[in-house]
Amino acid sequence: MKKFFSVLGILFFALGFSQKFDNIQSGEVLNYRIHYGILNAGTATLTTLKTTYKGQPHFYVKGYGRTTGAVRAFFKVEDHYESFINYNTGLPSFYVRNVQEGGYTQHFETVFNHSNQTLVLTDKEKNTSTVEKSVKGVQDMLSAFYYLRSLDSSELKIGSVKKLNVWIDDELFPFQLKVVGTENVKTKFGTVNCLRIVPQVISGRVFKDKEGVTLWVSNDRNYVPVAIKAELAVGSLKASLDSYRNVKYPLSFF
Repeated sequence: MKKFFSVLGILFFALGFSQKFDNIQSGEVLNYRIHYGILNAGTATLTTLKTTYKGQPHFYVKGYGRTTGAVRAFFKVEDHYESFINYNTGLPSFYVRNVQEGGYTQHFETVFNHSNQTLVLTDKEKNTSTVEKSVKGVQDMLSAFYYLRSLDSSELKIGSVKKLNVWIDDELFPFQLKVVGTENVKTKFGTVNCLRIVPQVISGRVFKDKEGVTLWVSNDRNYVPVAIKAELAVGSLKASLDSYRNVKYPLSFF
């Protein structure tokens, strides 16, 4: 289950002054309810604020996920993610992953240097830092979500495939996002037309196969993630939009 929150970060948690990101505004808040089978398993929240980082305009994005109810009684999760995303490039400058998942804890901070394709990884628990090789256009788990939302409608046609490299924990992973169709998705607010996107991820870590995750995003200029379903080695998890505010364009429910 702990890896679900990591992938959720990529897909939920894949700007501002730049025309490229004019569909997202400061103050946007997206809240999700997570279910494991019939159990109410947890919540996740994503917030976005305009700010500056090292004198450059950025979005400061925070992601927070936690287990609740009966699930929390036997598996406590408190996951905190932060990312400073450059308005003009859409690339992350600074990224934090601070998680507690059962008896497992991890606190990493990453500074990206896109000019020479390196990054500085700091393990806050061990108080160590290393310089790691990166690749052009690398994203972190939160900025990847904004990359997806920043795409033009011409880039999200049915059958289109977008490739990206995502920095997860202390490793670089290739992802491929494929738009497989459109679908009307029922929510607590009504039904909304969505793009159905299948992220192809590394097999053998959590998901049953490379297409074990499905993401539904609103088929409009917001590209708000409405739901995600992940087939796990045992059972499945589903996250659904529970509340939202300060979304730039009205969501069309029917």
